[in-house]
Amino acid sequence: MKTVKNYIDGSSICYSKNFLDINDPSKGEKIGNVVLSSTEDFERTLNSSKKAFLAWSEFTPLKRSRIISKYKEILEKNIETLATIVSEEHGKTLEDAKGSVIRGMEVVEFATGIPHLLKGEFSQNVGTNIDSWSIRQPLGITAGITPFNFPAMVPMWMYPISIACGNSFILKPSEKDPSCSIKLAELFSEAGLPDGVFNVINGDKDIVNMILDESSISSVSFVGSTPIAKYVYEKSALNGKRVQALGGAKNHLVVMPDANLDQAVDGIIGAAYGSAGERCMAVSVAVAVGEIADSLVDKISNKAQTLKVAPWTDSSSEMGPVISKEHKEKILNYIDTGEKEGAHLLLDGRNIKIQGYENGYFIGPTLFDNVNNQMKIYKEEIFGPVLSVVRAKSYDEALKLVNDHEFGNGTSIYTSDGEISRHFTTNSKIGMVGVNVPIPVPMAFHSFGGWKNSLFGDHAMHGMEGVHFYTKLKTITSRWPKSINSGPEFKMPTN
Repeated sequence: MKTVKNYIDGSSICYSKNFLDINDPSKGEKIGNVVLSSTEDFERTLNSSKKAFLAWSEFTPLKRSRIISKYKEILEKNIETLATIVSEEHGKTLEDAKGSVIRGMEVVEFATGIPHLLKGEFSQNVGTNIDSWSIRQPLGITAGITPFNFPAMVPMWMYPISIACGNSFILKPSEKDPSCSIKLAELFSEAGLPDGVFNVINGDKDIVNMILDESSISSVSFVGSTPIAKYVYEKSALNGKRVQALGGAKNHLVVMPDANLDQAVDGIIGAAYGSAGERCMAVSVAVAVGEIADSLVDKISNKAQTLKVAPWTDSSSEMGPVISKEHKEKILNYIDTGEKEGAHLLLDGRNIKIQGYENGYFIGPTLFDNVNNQMKIYKEEIFGPVLSVVRAKSYDEALKLVNDHEFGNGTSIYTSDGEISRHFTTNSKIGMVGVNVPIPVPMAFHSFGGWKNSLFGDHAMHGMEGVHFYTKLKTITSRWPKSINSGPEFKMPTN
């Protein structure tokens, strides 16, 4: 039975005597404890971060880059270890966990270019013998609050760029699967990162509120549900912090009549049921346009029934359990509601049983047809392996469904028509758009973020958006005076 503490000042430590359970989602059994941190734990973390920032911010960007480059090398050697930790506590398949670790490492790789990314602008002779230039300087102590669904990737959207920019970083991971964050911090220390630059503190909403209220923390990055994202945004802004808070999603995938149907079905199956639907970029609504609807639904139904639902220890598993008993019950309630609302339940994942894992939090692939935009299962984020098919008569009707939804995280269209594709990418009111791509997650050198109620704050995650979020812009105007003083000026200087 493992015990997960905090990682403060380069050591595994905690002062609180209170702990929360860590459960194996495949078995529904307790496999460890994680500390429920106290005020003393938080104060120790804060003091460590303050001290570390003073020294770390004086490191040249090139020195920081070299440590991050070493970190990337160490992470590459530990992909299997990190993925195993993720699968044990989250339940997702090992291959899916490996993929998430690698996508996170791409941000680390991006951060190695920080000497170039921090370059400012210079203008000579903005006035007579006057030059002007800009520089980017670190914020100070930064913090991240991350969700259970990607315990490796989402933290790596945040801390590598923040630390590369010269900040110290406090990570508060999900208490449901906290071990990966500790391992990531330990490997960073192994790469030569000074103690206290990257601290990890575990706990519940009390630690979250301490982070949001603490005046010496300059920024907060968050990924989670929309109600909590809005809360984090409002409370952070009230306390004078920068904030990027990514919220919920209801990602639509539009299938046009001219689409390659088999490609569309494969894309939908992987995006709807991969990781048991516990992705903020999961496809939860397939919009079938025109006469393609019947064939699309039949093919989805047939292929979904062949998916192997099993624990991550089964190498042939294509879909594991959801994260907790409470979350399973929430998803089952949504399925009940969909039936009551009149949606046609084609595949029912409520009664799946896996021999030897009867207490696990498994739900089978679930498929609703004839869903409309007034139903609860359409309006709300379910965050599970539940796909709703909405039938649209035309492209215009499909686009209206996409744009009228309160969430604006991601969307995709499958089509062979370049004109339709161009119109969709231009006119969809969504932050991340795919064409014949089911999950349009940007690479690390672009940025991740939605629109509408899927993002609160002015900056998306990673890429240059991340560099700008974790730095303050300063502009300098300079003139070296002549030896003869020409006297004071009382007018606005011009050329």
